[in-house]
Amino acid sequence: MAISICTFLFFLNCKKEVDTTYLITKTSIGKLDKSSLARDLEVIYDQDSIVKDTAKLVVGFGAKKIDIFETGGSHLLTLTPNTDSIATIQNVRIQDIRFKTEKGIGLNSTFKDIKDNYELGKLLTSMNNVVVFIKNSDLYFTIDKKELPANLRYTSNVNIEEVQIPDNAKIKYMMLGWE
Repeated sequence: MAISICTFLFFLNCKKEVDTTYLITKTSIGKLDKSSLARDLEVIYDQDSIVKDTAKLVVGFGAKKIDIFETGGSHLLTLTPNTDSIATIQNVRIQDIRFKTEKGIGLNSTFKDIKDNYELGKLLTSMNNVVVFIKNSDLYFTIDKKELPANLRYTSNVNIEEVQIPDNAKIKYMMLGWE
């Protein structure tokens, strides 16, 4: 009996380790976190390929865009550092479908998936897209206007509302905007 109780308590205390390789949280995305320095990317992604905007580097400025490719060629992320003297990552564009939030939302998700899992903030309408912001989050999504009903696709001065976006509208871009 004592052995059974000890075994039960042992398994109760064992926590399943979560693979964070492609996990998006409030403060991190995979190996990268909100406080990571741009100069440390070579160390963070030592097993991956880093491609920097060479035009900016030649002039002596930091890279404007940094693309992270997995060994084997899969495009993982596009990073934009801020312009501080000690630059951190300001924006992250998710390029790989394997990245998902803690609630399972990724590039293959739909507008309905977003609505069902997050409280929506404001919607911004541009010429070709609708940007969907999530309340109390740095995460935001872009939906192509091609996903909207025909009467909304070609107007740029109309503010699109949540109810006008079809549930099956696909995500075009998924981004994190860290300050």
